[in-house]
Amino acid sequence: MHQQINKARRSLLLAGGFGICSLPAFGVDRLFTPPQTAGPFYPNLPMLDNDSDLTRISGKTGIADGVITDLSGRIIASDGKALGGIRIEIWQCDANGRYRHTRERRSIPMDPHFQGFGQSMTDKLGRYRFRTIRPVPYPGRTPHIHAAIFRPGMKPFVTQIYVAGDPGNIEDTLFRKIPVEQRPLAVADFTPSRREGVDMDAEFDFILST
Repeated sequence: MHQQINKARRSLLLAGGFGICSLPAFGVDRLFTPPQTAGPFYPNLPMLDNDSDLTRISGKTGIADGVITDLSGRIIASDGKALGGIRIEIWQCDANGRYRHTRERRSIPMDPHFQGFGQSMTDKLGRYRFRTIRPVPYPGRTPHIHAAIFRPGMKPFVTQIYVAGDPGNIEDTLFRKIPVEQRPLAVADFTPSRREGVDMDAEFDFILST
């Protein structure tokens, strides 16, 4: 069942043109979260799990390698209205730099305890939360987390969340395509957490066109 859902979502993202979404790319209003490509590695292997905790797999006792991070924030419209009841998905490589995808050909082992993909629904205040790992770099890319937001009757909004201040950002081709004045809307601060079982906290708000 998870695999069928995954194929349907990937088809929807492909139909949206891998980043051609409900917003014009880098339009006149610079207050929107900048859209980005979904990339080639939207997970296409059978889902290990599909909840909002990417660090644990249902039925397994292990925990994902990496810096355990709580990622949270809000999805709001450009007029400030909270967008409740909206599905949001994230996906990223594991701590070894491997995606859960058949085109991933590197011999580096895949972390068997990392989900690679997660989904959540916003509450009435537009809030969402994921538990994942701090993203890591891999050849050719700076650390990032992919995200897709699905609103009824609209193409998926797709973007990438970058780590604020990471030295790899300025060398990353996709990050450099974001106008300088919009880059603060594409990064999240990853700060040490004081909560047990969590290494870092990160907040990221999505601001979308109405």
